[in-house]
Amino acid sequence: MNIRWEEISFEDTTYLEDALKLYDQSFPVDVREPHQVVAESFKYTNISFPNTFRFLIGLEGEQLVSFATAHYLADVNSGFIVYICINPHIRSKGLGSKTLLKIEEILNKDAKLAGYPSLKTIFLETEKLEAVHTAEEKEDCVKRNRFFERNNYILFEDIEYIQPPLHKDGEHVPLHLYSKHIGKDHFSIEEIKEIVKAMYKEKYFNVNKIDRHLLENCLLKMEINTSF
Repeated sequence: MNIRWEEISFEDTTYLEDALKLYDQSFPVDVREPHQVVAESFKYTNISFPNTFRFLIGLEGEQLVSFATAHYLADVNSGFIVYICINPHIRSKGLGSKTLLKIEEILNKDAKLAGYPSLKTIFLETEKLEAVHTAEEKEDCVKRNRFFERNNYILFEDIEYIQPPLHKDGEHVPLHLYSKHIGKDHFSIEEIKEIVKAMYKEKYFNVNKIDRHLLENCLLKMEINTSF
């Protein structure tokens, strides 16, 4: 499989419609952000350097076969992968791992542009098994977590992580928090809390425009200092 990697950006949205179509088909509505959040992400990355937003796509010919979205958080020198998605007709050909490695490579370049020797760590959120409702969802959840573990992501269990509501009048959602450490092997719980706070500030407050008080309440539930 010959994959061509490109990025969707504020200036070049050639494949955005195809990517959002795959996105809508792949994720249930309760974990799917409104399309407007993508537009806000592009706007924010133009004014937030060295913080960045990346929308990576994988193409085979002109067919979009995968994508990943992520934020680089300069204050904590960390990456936050928000979504990774593979065309269901192309799965089990190693494309997921290739897409993950490529977005990691891009985030590492962002770290160097921010003045660091390399990226420190990468975080991502995944569903908990107890949150799924059907046998099919359970199977997908197990496969997803095993996929990240095969790619050297480790479940961080010292914080009962919650994702803030993605939709108006929604509820916060307990999720697994996975991390891949690059710059060093171990992080204290206080370091992890600072990274989670940066995720909330740069992603959920500055981009998603979620109410500050709602975010502060979520952080308090995780016993994280709320001043950002």
